[in-house]
Amino acid sequence: MHEKVFHMFIVSQDLSFFVHDHPEPAGPDAFRYHAKLPKPGMYRVLADYYPSNGTPQLTPRTIFVPGGDLRTPVLEPDLASKHAANLDVELITEPSQPIAGAKTLLFFRVKPGEGLEPYLGAWGRMLAASDDLIDLIHTHPFLADGGPQIQFNLIFPRARTYRMCVQFQRNGVVNTAVFTVPVTVLH
Repeated sequence: MHEKVFHMFIVSQDLSFFVHDHPEPAGPDAFRYHAKLPKPGMYRVLADYYPSNGTPQLTPRTIFVPGGDLRTPVLEPDLASKHAANLDVELITEPSQPIAGAKTLLFFRVKPGEGLEPYLGAWGRMLAASDDLIDLIHTHPFLADGGPQIQFNLIFPRARTYRMCVQFQRNGVVNTAVFTVPVTVLH
């Protein structure tokens, strides 16, 4: 699926650490991944795979490195443009204040727009994680054609603050940009 058998995401409790990687087969029904986690605390792991003769699966797990702070972080909204490895990424949301349970259009504009390439079979990928790490959403663009605007559609399940890690590939380099989006309830 998307050029890999298994996609895996790891996110730290404070949402400062993010990994998207691909465990290797280690037998007929197992995969193995070696990682050094940067600090004590809780980490959420999201496995994304598509079993033969099955349906796509998302399996979350929690791991702990002893000694960390387990409080939910207080995240400040951060919608400012980001500079990644070899491009800049801007985010515009519609509506401007995302509402839990309603569709939010996420328009990512990248500069420069030339040299964009599919990354693992898609024009981009995103992991959205709630500040309490209960919601982990892995998705791909809704509209993209290799141009400088890439649209994702997302329904945030709850009113929380979400850390969104979005990835685009340009000239063979994977770029990761991180945005922090507050989601409210309809009043």
